[in-house]
Amino acid sequence: MSDFDHRYDDIIGLPHPEPQRHPRMAQSDRAAQFAPFAALTGFGEEIEKTARQHLDGQPSMYAEAEEPA
Repeated sequence: MSDFDHRYDDIIGLPHPEPQRHPRMAQSDRAAQFAPFAALTGFGEEIEKTARQHLDGQPSMYAEAEEPA
């Protein structure tokens, strides 16, 4: 094997470094940082409203199919 294959041998067994100035953040707090959020509040409702208005003006082939009686 070449030196390229062993370039990290000196650090592979070392423990993960711990922060020196502050405690680690709890995993639940970390998860909250990356939780999805609605940047454009109400945008989805506007799209649905516009789609309904558009489809209301279209021929009946676009209307929702009625269930047979």
